[in-house]
Amino acid sequence: MSETIQTSVDEYGRITFADEVVAIIAGLAATEVKGVAAMSGGFAGGFTEMLGMKNLSKGVKVEIGEKEAAIDLYIIVEYGVRVPEMAWEIQENVKKTVETMTGLNVVEVNIHVQGINFEKKAEKAKEAEKAKEKPELEDTKTK
Repeated sequence: MSETIQTSVDEYGRITFADEVVAIIAGLAATEVKGVAAMSGGFAGGFTEMLGMKNLSKGVKVEIGEKEAAIDLYIIVEYGVRVPEMAWEIQENVKKTVETMTGLNVVEVNIHVQGINFEKKAEKAKEAEKAKEKPELEDTKTK
């Protein structure tokens, strides 16, 4: 059961958001930043993805009051990125996006680096290895 938060009441009525909605907005804003390999989720998040469903709030924890929000993001970074610069960019993008879309005041965005993704480095090494092997294979064919 997801909780809802009140963001504003005017002469037309009340606007509320489910916590999950704010988490999805924050998660998508975080993954837009270059250097974020993935959001880190627990067992349930991995199980959901195995079933073919993408959990868009994976790796995001939100605490929401009447008009403020605090967000914790659990991320996996690409190998070789400058983490402090990337974390600052994530904080700025998440804060701006959540505030623009919901009207909530985001008081903090905490970044928790849970791991490093080495896949791109491994792919580059494999490509370099294949490039070295290819000329040898072509030389044997011409002889």
